[in-house]
Amino acid sequence: MSQAIRSPTPQILHWLAGGQLVNRLHRAIRHWWILTQLYGSETQWAHDLPKHFTYSQLRDRLYAQTHPKSEKLNSSEITAKCSDFTCICHRTCIEILETSGLQISENQWQTEILQLSGIESPHLQQQLQQRPFATVHRSLRDDLKQLTQLGWLQKISQGQYQCLRPFQLPTPPQISTAQPSFTQLSIPQTWELLHVLESVAFVQPNLNLIMQNLWEQIVDNSPSPLTQAPQQQIFLHLDYILSTETQDQVDNYQEQIEQLWRKTPGGVVQFNYWVTAENKVKVTVYPVCLHYLRRAKYLSAYGIDPQGALAWHNYRLDRIASKKLHVLAWGDPEVPKALKQMWYTGKLPTPADIQAELDTAWGFNFYLKREFLILRFPPVFAHRYVDNTFRHKSFHAVTYKQLPKLIVQNIPDIEKQKILDILQQKSPSDAYYIGWIRTGDINVLMRLRDWRPNGEVIAPLSIRQQLKQEAIQELSNYGDLPEIN
Repeated sequence: MSQAIRSPTPQILHWLAGGQLVNRLHRAIRHWWILTQLYGSETQWAHDLPKHFTYSQLRDRLYAQTHPKSEKLNSSEITAKCSDFTCICHRTCIEILETSGLQISENQWQTEILQLSGIESPHLQQQLQQRPFATVHRSLRDDLKQLTQLGWLQKISQGQYQCLRPFQLPTPPQISTAQPSFTQLSIPQTWELLHVLESVAFVQPNLNLIMQNLWEQIVDNSPSPLTQAPQQQIFLHLDYILSTETQDQVDNYQEQIEQLWRKTPGGVVQFNYWVTAENKVKVTVYPVCLHYLRRAKYLSAYGIDPQGALAWHNYRLDRIASKKLHVLAWGDPEVPKALKQMWYTGKLPTPADIQAELDTAWGFNFYLKREFLILRFPPVFAHRYVDNTFRHKSFHAVTYKQLPKLIVQNIPDIEKQKILDILQQKSPSDAYYIGWIRTGDINVLMRLRDWRPNGEVIAPLSIRQQLKQEAIQELSNYGDLPEIN
């Protein structure tokens, strides 16, 4: 067996977790244990397993005979039905580590895990008391696939694997567990970075560890840091105007969601949500990722949305009406059948799916209708406020001559002629921009409003009509003022 992985050091686990130890601690421990059994000279696996082995054959060596083999049971049901308490599914992380031959103390091991992962100590304690092998069979199958990707196994055919020779095994990289160092920064630079981090720490509470290190550097390198603090000259203003009480509640929701992501195999959350100031509904969703956008934190999730449909939705965390999110295990009858099927087949949505949709059109509400946008600006205005700015990868300038062909290609037939007629009335010397937008996305709409009265929406017609009505209403608000000559 490779001496490099004989012991589950924090560095080895960090490597086996693909650098995401905060979310994959249990997976990394499973990977390490499986590798020690496959390549350890003191084990019988290498002799008992066929040269080309399957997951089922490995599973039977890994677990006790009483361990359920059903693919339909969730992790809790599997462990409950396993009556052999010597089975590895009953062993916690701590129990596995205690027999692993660690060459460092448990305290030092935990300290290095905290430094590598950024996870908070209370959460690490919770993780260590859980059972990494008390998981569904799909997770173990994925472990074999991931070990193959890491270069520890060779895939022979669909579902068949082979161990490698010692000289073929990968060599773990050197990973430092030293505290983040900012010694190359001057004291004024350190102060400025500290101010910036303080401004955005509400987005990710784990930044507190970095801020603490910055404070320590200031203390270590300045005899009187509080009196020598330079005048702050760069300010970062973010609109996050929640009360302290509401912000604490939002942070609690975020922490619950992040904890759920750290657990295998995850689950579904259920909560009451304010649709309007007077109306709240219950939603049951699979949480995919969190965003901060325009003064609020959002949860992008898939499941039963506020309209009772199985769909995507972005939920503002400060509009959640429940005191605490209700976490549902995959076996819970309240989990929608469609979500269960996606989980069972390994087809649950991912953050990459959301990013792909965000890339296709301008607008945070990525699940809304996608439509073709045409904007006209006076040339001087476009030069000052639009040119050389980034709104979305699909948003760019075009010439007047290019527009008829683009309209034919991208506008629905029912609107094509109307938009072509509007375009004929415009000057070829004006500036024109096109892009793809999510119709109904408030963030896009607010940007189009900001460009008024210089930015004219030619398409989509629905937004053109909406902005026209808003302009008429706005003008009526000033109807009592005399005209200025």
